[in-house]
Amino acid sequence: MLKLEYRDYTLDFKFEAGTSRGILKDHPIVLLKIYDADHPEVFGLGEAAPLRNLSPEKVEDVRESLATLGSKLKSMSMPDSEEEVFGLVSRLVAPDLPSLKMALETAFLDLINGGRRLIFNNDFYRGKSAIAINGLIWMGAGEAMREQIADKLSAGFKCIKMKIGAIDFDQELSLLRLLRAHDPDLIIRVDANGAFATDVVFSRLSQLEEFGIHSIEQPIMAGQHEAMQLLCKRTPIPIALDEELIGVNEFSQKQELLKLIRPQYIILKPTLLGGFGATLEWISIADQLGIGWWLTSALESNLSLNAIAQFAGRFPSSGYQGLGTGQLYHNNIDSPLEVTGAFLSYNHEKEWMNVF
Repeated sequence: MLKLEYRDYTLDFKFEAGTSRGILKDHPIVLLKIYDADHPEVFGLGEAAPLRNLSPEKVEDVRESLATLGSKLKSMSMPDSEEEVFGLVSRLVAPDLPSLKMALETAFLDLINGGRRLIFNNDFYRGKSAIAINGLIWMGAGEAMREQIADKLSAGFKCIKMKIGAIDFDQELSLLRLLRAHDPDLIIRVDANGAFATDVVFSRLSQLEEFGIHSIEQPIMAGQHEAMQLLCKRTPIPIALDEELIGVNEFSQKQELLKLIRPQYIILKPTLLGGFGATLEWISIADQLGIGWWLTSALESNLSLNAIAQFAGRFPSSGYQGLGTGQLYHNNIDSPLEVTGAFLSYNHEKEWMNVF
């Protein structure tokens, strides 16, 4: 008989994390545990980490669903493959609870792999390869952002992602000028989180063009499909869809969206998209259409970061991933994950923190 336990956990930021949607100081999440009642010593862990003002669901919605989910699991047999896990979770959880789908997939995959926090078995998990990651520069006062830039450059990052759209745009341009002056070969990504209005976005993109920007994430608010289609067609800077993908759940809808807008890239955040099964669908469609992509965590704890990193390990040639968020919190879950320079790796000499 399968059993489910869950508990609340609040991640506390080391600093005020600025985005175009406001300041984040903490991040409430729900941790869950699944095991066979006959073998409680072997269990899988998952994390539902909806983002305030972005995820379709709230933490309260996750808790409410979990309260009834436990009784359903008691009558179900253990899935024994990745495909069975994805199918079971899709039947158990509504599509408007993507972080819960992610949590259940992670916990089930962990459980069927022996309860060792092994989600996807590849060279990354085995400690034989590391994942190249971008360095993230958070929005804030100009001086604070300069300090972040200096730290990331001194750490050896070759790909920097900078949040833009919340402070004075001229200040942001000066920071980008600083980055480009440091290294003409530096890969620079910017993320506007939908901050630019449609009547100014082309002028903003033109001003950004001089810095050789690799890509800009979500320059305008999601849901403006015709405007985004035109933007992707005429932009001087490659555009990556991010928030645009949230809430698009059916395979046919995903195809329709990408065929209509034809972005240069898409950003894949399993917590916001409904887990790994849903993310694989986006990858399949993007590959068919010649659209680039990379994976990004969504401010989860190390528990989900580990799962996403192992998933990224299946695609070793997919470029720099957005997986450097494990050092954001005072009270993150201790794990074997390590960031060394611009690389994320799995160190089997380190142990997982006990969260239940």
